[in-house]
Amino acid sequence: MAVFILKRLGLALLVALTVSFISFSLLFMAGDPAVAIAGENASAEDIALVNERYGFDRPMIVQYGDWLGSAVTGDLGDSWYFDIPVTELIADRLTVTMKLGLFAITLALAVAIPLGVAAAANPNSLIDRFALFLSVVGQAIPSFWFGLILIVIFSIKLRLLPASGNETWQNFVLPTVVLGYYATPAIMRLTRAGMMEVLSSDYIRTARAKGLRTRKVMFKHALRNAIIPVVSLAAVQMGFMLGGSIVVETVFALHGAGYLAWESIARNDLPTMQALILIFSTFYILFTFLADVLNAWLDPRLRVG
Repeated sequence: MAVFILKRLGLALLVALTVSFISFSLLFMAGDPAVAIAGENASAEDIALVNERYGFDRPMIVQYGDWLGSAVTGDLGDSWYFDIPVTELIADRLTVTMKLGLFAITLALAVAIPLGVAAAANPNSLIDRFALFLSVVGQAIPSFWFGLILIVIFSIKLRLLPASGNETWQNFVLPTVVLGYYATPAIMRLTRAGMMEVLSSDYIRTARAKGLRTRKVMFKHALRNAIIPVVSLAAVQMGFMLGGSIVVETVFALHGAGYLAWESIARNDLPTMQALILIFSTFYILFTFLADVLNAWLDPRLRVG
């Protein structure tokens, strides 16, 4: 188990380092950061002063090394637009995004697992067809369009829920539904497939032959084994949600890290953009790593290799 964890940890660190270098390179290739700071109408002398002050005239690999060294110590630089430390700026916004992600994954699991179990227990039934229909529709609908439809219905027409802001729990209801629905189809399909495979196994038939109740067979024996890959997928989906919250938070003007990413892109705030890419990718890598470790703990066969 220790060897498995060390291998996965080394791979996670390598992926994080690669993502940080690629994101740093692409952001600087997108334009001249000195012009972004000085302004499009700045003179050549002003641009030269900005290059000298921020070190943009040095080789990019040297700039990356300095940035990475500071990032490891928790110093992600200062925001060009807000003129405050990036860590302080993101810390204020990240709590909102984490809340939204936890609410969304909880909703997705609460809907997807029971629906997947019911669909597997009744193949080709009405509930099975409804689950598959919900899965297809969930992957076909863009999250921004779904969010706008909910705003029109529940905020404008019915006036039941606020369309923007993050002051109360009510502000999180519609964004949670949109982001949770994004993860529901994959979790539901995997639960259904896992349950159908387990229900056709010999030990389930033996349990039924012994006269055990259907509920006990389904939840104590079948679901216990079918849930292993679902837990892993849920951890990965949580990482996806934090990155995918950019669109949802923008639609609902939810002032979290996702909305901050949109603001940074619109204002050419490169230090904040770099920090957010690093944080979102780190969360995804961390949740993937935890999913691998949890899978290995639940199923020792996965430790091989």
